[in-house]
Amino acid sequence: MRTTVTLDDELLSQARTFTGIQENSALIQQALKLLVQREAARRLAQLGGSAPNLQAAPRRRGKVVDGSR
Repeated sequence: MRTTVTLDDELLSQARTFTGIQENSALIQQALKLLVQREAARRLAQLGGSAPNLQAAPRRRGKVVDGSR
C-alpha cells in the first residue's frame, strides 16, 4: 500500500542510526512490526489471571536419583 506521511526528521535520523536501516519504507515497516508485537504482548499480559478457575497444566518431573532434584 502506498501512503504519504510526515515524519519528524530527528526521529527518523535516530531510527536510522539505531537500526542501520536506511530505506524509509523498510524502516517504517520494521517500526510497524515492532509496534504490533509490543501491543500484542501487552494485550496478552492484560489477559493474565483472567481465568481464576482454570486448572494448571500438568508438568513433567525429573526422576529423583539421590534424594535431591
